[in-house]
Amino acid sequence: MATLDFVIPDMACSACAESITKAVQSLDADASVEADTTTKKVTVTTATAADQVKQAITTAGYTVQNP
Repeated sequence: MATLDFVIPDMACSACAESITKAVQSLDADASVEADTTTKKVTVTTATAADQVKQAITTAGYTVQNP
């Protein structure tokens, strides 16, 4: 398991955070996703590769930046 940190500048509300969580958990149902809409930071603990997680979030409609 790896802990990955991302900044999602266009994550504005709890619905956005939920969409991002669902996108990540579609790859890894056991992934832990912590999304903070105030800081725009998402922390993911998963066995899935970082590139795959970024792609899932991007496919859900969000911009992904490394912190």
